[in-house]
Amino acid sequence: MEELLQVGVITSTHGVRGEVKVYPTTDDPGRFKELKKILLDTGRERLELEITQVKFFKSMVILKLKGIDSINEAEKYRQAGLFVTRDQAVSLGEDEYFVVDLIGLSVRTEEGEALGVIKDVLQGAANDVYVTDAGNGKEILIPAIKACIREVDTAKGFMTVHLLDGLLDI
Repeated sequence: MEELLQVGVITSTHGVRGEVKVYPTTDDPGRFKELKKILLDTGRERLELEITQVKFFKSMVILKLKGIDSINEAEKYRQAGLFVTRDQAVSLGEDEYFVVDLIGLSVRTEEGEALGVIKDVLQGAANDVYVTDAGNGKEILIPAIKACIREVDTAKGFMTVHLLDGLLDI
C-alpha cells in the first residue's frame, strides 16, 4: 500500500515571487487550505516544504512554498508532483477508497471466476468506472455502483463483483 498520496502537480509559475500553479489531483482542492506541509517530488529527491499561502484561480491552486522565493527557483519544479502522507490524507467514508489503493486489485466474480486486474479508475459525473485488464488486450469496464461491487479488500488485494447482464458484451 502506497504511503504517499498525490494531491497535485505543479504546472507553471505564477508571478515573480516564487508562487506555483498546481493542478489538483484530489477530489477536494479546498484541502490545500488545511495543509501545513507538502512533499515535493523532483524525480531525484523529495523535499518537505511548508505551505505559506494558498489561493485559488479557476480550477487551479496557487501555492507559495517556503524557500521558493523567485520565478527562477519555482521554474525548476515545473511538472513536479505534490504528495501527502496517509496521516495527512482526508478521511474516507464507507465504501470510499483512494484510487492508488484500487489499482492492481484482482477482480473476480461472486462465483470466483477471475476477470483481471484493475488498471485505471475513470471518474465520471454519476459514478466511477473501474477499468479492468482482462488480458489479451481486452478491458472490462465495471461501474462502481452497489449493484456491481460486492466486496473490496485492499489489504488482501481483491475485489468481488456482480456482473450485470450485458456488461461483458460491451
